[in-house]
Amino acid sequence: MLFNPTRDEARRFFIDAWQKHTQQAPLTDLERITVGVLLRHPEYQRFLTPDYLDRDWPPEIGETNPFLHISMHLAIEEQLSIDQPAGVRALYQQLCAHYGDEHAALHLMLDGLGEMIWHAQRHGVPPDPNLYLDILRTRLGQATSRD
Repeated sequence: MLFNPTRDEARRFFIDAWQKHTQQAPLTDLERITVGVLLRHPEYQRFLTPDYLDRDWPPEIGETNPFLHISMHLAIEEQLSIDQPAGVRALYQQLCAHYGDEHAALHLMLDGLGEMIWHAQRHGVPPDPNLYLDILRTRLGQATSRD
């Protein structure tokens, strides 16, 4: 069975994980990973209340949706833990070495993941992991599979 939460369920999970963290309550493994992401993003911690469950962050206003950003971080954490798509972990390590900053490397990956998703939506095709890997290779100045 796939885990496919609604927008509200995902947001509530982030809020609950943060609340448990601030209360020093025991965390599940996924909550611990989530809190790790949230600790690297203090600018989003103020949104971790039920007051923001229904708020939208349309791209036109130029603000980053904190819940989407956290979700994408978690997606990349999962990719790295299982090296899927194959080779993504090595590219992450190369990005870290190249840019000298793990968090900057993660944000480059978020941008690449977002670009792949945008491409799939725009063209009505499934997400292409090879496109994603090529975007990361481009960030490193490497040849891509499309060259």
